[in-house]
Amino acid sequence: MHSVVIEQRFCGPAGCAHGGYLSGLLASHSARQQRIRLLQPVPLQTPLALVPGADDTLELKLGERTMARCIPDAFDLEVPAAPGYLRALEASRNFIGFSRHAFPTCFVCGTQRARGDGLRIFAGALPGSDLVAAGWMPDASLSDGGGKVRPEFMTAALDCPGYFAARADGVPMLLGEFTAHVDRCVHIDEPCSVIGWKIAASERKCEVGTALFDEDRELCARARGVWIEPRGGLSAATMPERP
Repeated sequence: MHSVVIEQRFCGPAGCAHGGYLSGLLASHSARQQRIRLLQPVPLQTPLALVPGADDTLELKLGERTMARCIPDAFDLEVPAAPGYLRALEASRNFIGFSRHAFPTCFVCGTQRARGDGLRIFAGALPGSDLVAAGWMPDASLSDGGGKVRPEFMTAALDCPGYFAARADGVPMLLGEFTAHVDRCVHIDEPCSVIGWKIAASERKCEVGTALFDEDRELCARARGVWIEPRGGLSAATMPERP
């Protein structure tokens, strides 16, 4: 059994762990591809137990409560062509979070996060397509020590563009499931592009795909996510209890 603590920096909604970062961190504890099911918002700066189960499953627990479950699962995902860094950067001008943002302190897409602190991936509508896209140049704080981005930050970068592909109206949603695969990690200070697209939607759920490309437009990571609009919107009931 391992102990996991999510640092304050890596938040999504205020006081909660960022889903993509958390998923990457949990997946790093398994040699198999994992589908991460986020059952409850995970609190920050709180010791959590990562408990192995049968058939290579893992559970993240706070006391007796299961906060997340990792289930071995391969996935196929048809990925659109990369738009290129400059075109993706231009799409960021259309980022709806500049005018309306439910989580402005989010580690990945928060507009209140400074450079070198948040990832500042602002995915906006890509003209002439059904995609959202953003440019991203990872900074030195994300380094694995060898000049490349650590895998959990690659996974984090794949999270929020999926929400902005799912919703163009700013209605808050929470990540319910996430399956990511990192083919290879990009370099620090490398101009990258990230895209997101809608796969399917029904009632309060939306399935999306995301992908991350390097400077040469080569695919480096991809993910499939399920976003859920909480019943009644976001409230204290959807946020984690204080430990």
